[in-house]
Amino acid sequence: MNKGIITALASIGIAQGLKILTHKRLTGKWDIKQAATTGGMPSSHSAGVSALATYIAANKGSRHTETALATVFGVIVMYDAQGIRRHTGEIAQLVNELEDKFADLSGEFPSFEFVAKEKELKEILGHQPLEVLGGALLGITLGFISAKYEDSKEGTRTQ
Repeated sequence: MNKGIITALASIGIAQGLKILTHKRLTGKWDIKQAATTGGMPSSHSAGVSALATYIAANKGSRHTETALATVFGVIVMYDAQGIRRHTGEIAQLVNELEDKFADLSGEFPSFEFVAKEKELKEILGHQPLEVLGGALLGITLGFISAKYEDSKEGTRTQ
């Protein structure tokens, strides 16, 4: 089995699980649904790509092509998570607020017909830069631990 993939997926899972704890710390309430959300602390996207890049770098070296590919891919994913996806969430928040204002206006003007959407747009899509950094640090740590654990197992097999 590919240990790089296992490392990256485990990092994503751990990051998603940590979102339950950070939500509890922020709100005082336990919410298991946080494990399946986008956004929040830490970024599981950042954790996964950082774990993979670190794992590859620790095993192949920083000058290897696979390390370069994983690192560039990771930077793009992290940039997207804290940039484009976060801005999309901010736009969704503005649209939801605008719809609420139209609903209020329609009550004051009977000739104005307004039909509300059944469901609001999802507002938490991306990450704040600190959430991306938290995910990246988690991923780097887990990727390094995974690579060193693999090295120690191989060392005991050859002795």
